[in-house]
Amino acid sequence: MKKILVIVVMAAMFVGLLAGCKPQAAQPVTLVFAKGDAVNLDPANVTDGESITVMNNIFDGLVRYKSGSTEVEPDLATSWETSLDGLVWTFHLREGVKFHDGTPFNADAVVFSLERQRDENHPFYQYGKWEYWSWCFGEIAKTEKVDDYTVKITLSKPFAPFLSTMAMFTAYIVSPTNAEQLKDNALSNPVGTGPFKFVEWVRGDHVTLEKNPDYWGEAPKIDRLIFKVIPDPSARFLALQKGEVQGIEFPNPDDLPKIESDPNLQVLTQPGLNVGYLAMNMDKDTPGFQAPFADVRVRQAINYAINKKDIVEHLYKGTAEVAKNPLPPTLWGYNDTVQDYEYNPDKAKELLKEAGYPNGFKTNLWAMPVSRPYMFDPIKIATAIQEDLRNVGIDAPIVTYDWGTYLDKTEAGEHAMCLLGWTMDYADPDNIIYVLLDQDAATVGSAGNVAFYRNSQIHEINMEAQQTSDFNKRVELYEQAQVLIHNDAPWVTLAHSKQIIVFNKNVSGFVLYPTGDYRFENTAIAAP
Repeated sequence: MKKILVIVVMAAMFVGLLAGCKPQAAQPVTLVFAKGDAVNLDPANVTDGESITVMNNIFDGLVRYKSGSTEVEPDLATSWETSLDGLVWTFHLREGVKFHDGTPFNADAVVFSLERQRDENHPFYQYGKWEYWSWCFGEIAKTEKVDDYTVKITLSKPFAPFLSTMAMFTAYIVSPTNAEQLKDNALSNPVGTGPFKFVEWVRGDHVTLEKNPDYWGEAPKIDRLIFKVIPDPSARFLALQKGEVQGIEFPNPDDLPKIESDPNLQVLTQPGLNVGYLAMNMDKDTPGFQAPFADVRVRQAINYAINKKDIVEHLYKGTAEVAKNPLPPTLWGYNDTVQDYEYNPDKAKELLKEAGYPNGFKTNLWAMPVSRPYMFDPIKIATAIQEDLRNVGIDAPIVTYDWGTYLDKTEAGEHAMCLLGWTMDYADPDNIIYVLLDQDAATVGSAGNVAFYRNSQIHEINMEAQQTSDFNKRVELYEQAQVLIHNDAPWVTLAHSKQIIVFNKNVSGFVLYPTGDYRFENTAIAAP
C-alpha cells in the first residue's frame, strides 16, 4: 500500500514538473498612446487629425505615402495609368486581400467607397457630410468597375494633385458588407483592410485596436494599440512618466526640458507641413456682438495688434516659427518676399479709427479645446491674443466647445473669430490655398474656409494651378496668391510648428510623416 502511494506521489510530482517546463504563452504586446479623442470613425466623414490618426491604422487606400515622405507608392492598387489628357485613371487592384470582416476586397468595394461620397442618389450618401470630397475630390466625375480587380476613375477636368489626394484618408476603402449591415451606424464599427482591427471606442476614454492576423502586408509588431484620451498635454506627460502610456503627442513646451533630460524617454521631431491661424469671419454679424470683419482695415488692424513673435517665443518656446504666409516655408511655392505685419498697436488703432471704430468694438474669440500639432495650448494662446486685442480697444471673450461641436460650429460660421489650423494632407499648395481660402470652400455648414473669404482672383489662380502640369507656372501662381491673401488679411497667420512625439526609450520603428500621419504597423516595443 505504501509502495503504491509513493508511486502515485512521484507520478504527481513528475506531472507537476512537466507542467512547470511547459512553455508559457507569450504575453500580448500592447502600446498605449495618449492623444485627444476622435470625433468620427468614418474615414471619409472626418476632418480632424485625432480621428484621422485612428483611421490611418484601420484602413488602406489605393495608394499611400512612402514611409516618412509625401512620395506616392502602391497600396491596395498595385499599378495605375492615366490617359493622355489626364482625365481617366485606371487602377489595377491587389488580389487576395480581405476586409477585417472576412469579405473580399475588390473593385466593387472601391466603387462603393468613392461613389457614396460623390453620388447624391447613392443609398449611403445620406449618412455623411463628406466635406473633404467637396474640398479635394470635386473633380472626380465617376468611379467605375472595369472588372473585379480593375477600376476606372474619370475626372471632369485635369487636376494636378490628383494622385496625392488619393493617398488621403478620404479615399480609404471601407467594407460594403459592413456598411450594408449597420447602415448609418456602420462606422461605429469600422471595417477596413489595414494592419489593425477595430475593437472598441469608449468616447472620452480610449479607442482600442488589435493586430490584423490576416493583413496582406508585413504583420504589425505589436498585438494591441490603444489610443488613450488625455486632452491636456501636461497630463499626458505625467501619464508617460507613470508608465501608464508609452507615447504621447504634442507635449507642452514647458515640459520639454524635463522630457529631453529623462534618459528613459526619446523625442522625435521634424518641421511640420502645418499652419496655426486666427480666422476672422467676414460673413458674421452675431446679435450682441459686432464683427466688422468685412472691412479689410479691421482685419489688417487685428494683424498689427497681435504680438506673434511674443506668442511664439513665450508659448511655443522654440517649437515653432512665426508664420507670415498660410503656406509653410518648407513647401514648394512659398513666397518669402511677402513682408509680414509688424506688431504695432498704434497702427492697429489708427486703422480701427479709419474704419469707424475709434473706441474699438466687442466681438468673440473661439479657442479649440484640444492640443493640435499647430497649436499645443490653444487656450493660453487665445488668452494672449485676447490681451493684445484689449490693448487696442477690442473686447473679445473666449468661447470654447468640445472638439466635435467646435468643428461643426466653425464650419457653420457661428464664430466671429476662431483659432484653427491645418496639417497638410498632401504636399501641394492646393491643400491650403484652395481648401482653406477659396470661395468654393466657404459654404456655410461645411466650410474649410472658416474666414468665409471670397476673392475671385484667388479662385481663378486656384483653377489655373489645378489644371496645369507646368510646375514653374504653378509656383508662380501660388506666389501671386500669397501676396493677395496677405493684403486681404482674412487670417492672422500665427505659427508653423514642429512635429513632436515622445516615446519611451524601448519603443522603436515609429516614423514621422510630413503630413502628420501616425502609423503604428512598424512600431515595436523591446522587452524590459
